[in-house]
Amino acid sequence: MSVLSILQDIFRDILDIEDLVLLRDTTSDSIESWDSLAQINIIAACENQFGIKFDLNDIIRLNKVGDIVDVIEREKNK
Repeated sequence: MSVLSILQDIFRDILDIEDLVLLRDTTSDSIESWDSLAQINIIAACENQFGIKFDLNDIIRLNKVGDIVDVIEREKNK
């Protein structure tokens, strides 16, 4: 399973949108329920799912789904 498809499941669960389809360039502006609290929950779920830790600099630069995917892939390959 790709990082994006796992991430999509995480987003669907946290945002409670069963048919949500994520693209690398999906942003919080395009999903009404993706607010700052949801962002925290998404980051925590990603850390648990992938066994990684986002650092503050990464979190600040997360503007779209592709940014999250890139950090996860980088951290998994360390």
